[in-house]
Amino acid sequence: MLVKTKYFGEVDIPEEKVLTFDRGLIGLTDYKKFTLLYDCEKDESHIRWLQSLDEPTLALPVIDPWLIKEDYNPEVEDELLAGLGELTEENLLLLLTMTVPSDLTKMSVNLKAPMIINSDNRKAAQIIVENEDYEVKYKVYDILNQRGEA
Repeated sequence: MLVKTKYFGEVDIPEEKVLTFDRGLIGLTDYKKFTLLYDCEKDESHIRWLQSLDEPTLALPVIDPWLIKEDYNPEVEDELLAGLGELTEENLLLLLTMTVPSDLTKMSVNLKAPMIINSDNRKAAQIIVENEDYEVKYKVYDILNQRGEA
């Protein structure tokens, strides 16, 4: 499938790389189909892009939560995960959305609303976790800067 994107031009996406968010994303419920893209110019970057296949201008930077917070352990009600199929350590992919303002020192991730992906069936959901101590705007510039990511 050939997809037009604002930031990456035209990209050929194999069907097995399409992620389906049946309920869309929080605040973006109209968009259901996404894929993960990597910045080829930064081979070592852990930041990926969740690119909408429905809207070329919608691409969200995402990152593995354990690169930011090693003890990240979201508490989720089982019924919120029901549509994803059986989740195991082998097929579970967790991602956090990032906010990258012009002042990079204010870069943050959303620990409160991770994306949970079943890599076997490519079903996904963004959910709000029950952990009270997880912030919506958890500052990450210093963490990423130490890793050479910022």
